[in-house]
Formats: sequence, structure tokens, C-alpha cells
Amino acid sequence: MKRFALIGHPVAGSLSPRLFEAAYEGRYPYDLIDAPFEEAWEKFLAEYDGINVTAPYKQDAFRAVDVLSDEAMACGAVNLVVKDGILRGYNTDVDGVVGAVRETGLQPSNTLIVGAGGAAMAAVVAAGILGSKTITIANRTYEKAAALAAAHSCEAVPLEDIGRLNPDFVVYTIPGDASSSSIIPHLIGNLLPGAVILEAEYKHPALASAPCRKYISGLRWILHQAVAGYSLFTGEAPNLEALSRAIY
Repeated sequence: MKRFALIGHPVAGSLSPRLFEAAYEGRYPYDLIDAPFEEAWEKFLAEYDGINVTAPYKQDAFRAVDVLSDEAMACGAVNLVVKDGILRGYNTDVDGVVGAVRETGLQPSNTLIVGAGGAAMAAVVAAGILGSKTITIANRTYEKAAALAAAHSCEAVPLEDIGRLNPDFVVYTIPGDASSSSIIPHLIGNLLPGAVILEAEYKHPALASAPCRKYISGLRWILHQAVAGYSLFTGEAPNLEALSRAIY
């Protein structure tokens, strides 16, 4: 029987086991592995057919696999690995963003991404797939935004300059416990009323009550990421209705 797991630190409280059980009615074991990367990787190689990878190991996994998907290559990070004679690395965070946006019918033209970490990397790649003509990155540390923008041939701006932008799509990737009180009012005052917002943080969202054209919960991101990733694991389409019930 195939076995799967999530590696990272910390992983306690992850939705992944609940989602995976719902997706396949418990037919495949799914474990949590909270250990240093080298130890977790060795356990994966010895015991599992595939793994999800969460922070802080996505770049480690990127370097450890044999073959990369186009999305993983573009992101410079891997969040899912399938072992089938060779190690194949994927980034289904991109699928999560694309799926969450497409189900709303939005076709973004002018995208603002707030943050410059792993979720922001995936959002940049996804915005390109969605056809956004303009992609701008803003971050509390401008140098990080500039580095990410340079890697993807898009623009970076200091947070204090976002008022000159007019995005129709905003991806907010700063974790809830790190959201700056100075960022939120500036976003609400300058950008959000006419934009669709997708917020990566789903446990402690900062913008769920913000005035905007439409708010997309990070749970939709997680759902579409799971649909794409679990199909790669098993070769079987997961039960979408059961996945949706497990999330809400």
C-alpha cells in the first residue's frame, strides 16, 4: 500500500492529514514528520511514496529532487515530491492560486503581491499563468521584493508607494501573526475597495473583513493545492466534495 506524509517544522495542527483522509476515504496512510530536514528526508526515502513539504524545507527539497516541474523550477521551491524510481518535485502552491482565482471567474490584469516569501513566489508564477499583464511586488523589506521581482521580470515598489497602483487583484501573503498594523490601513485606504483579494493566511486572516470587490479565503488556495497534489500522489482524482467538507 502506498504511504504519504508531510515534512516540515512545525507541522502540528496541519490540515493535511484531515484533507488526505477525506480525499480518499482513508485508503492511504498519511503521517506528519516533524524533524530536521536530513532526518525527515531519509525517513521519506525509506518509508514513503510521496511527501508534501512545508516551511522551512521547500528550498531544501528543491535541491534534493532529480526532476523539477516547470512551476517548481520557476518558484525555486518544492512543496510536493513523488518517488517513482526517481524523485519528482512539484510546486502545487501555484495550482492553489490558479484554481482559487479561476473558480471566481476573475481574469486579473494588474496584480499586486504583498510579501516576498515562498507563498509570494508561487503567487508571482500563478499571476503569470492567469494572464496578468502587470505584476508588482511590495514588501516591508524592499530589497527582498526587488530580488523576487528581478527573478521574474516584474516590478517591485516600497510599501509606501503602493498608493499609486490600481490593482484588480491583490495577493496578501504575510502571515497573520506578522501582519503589520501599518500595512493593513494603507492597503485598505489605497487599494482594496475595487480589487479581488486572495489571502494566503487562513487561520488568522488580516483582510477577511476589508472592503473589496471579492475576498478569497486561503482555504480555497489550500483546497486547490490539495486537488492538484493528491492526484500527483495517487494517479486518482480526489473527492472534491469531501475535501470541501473537511476544510469548512
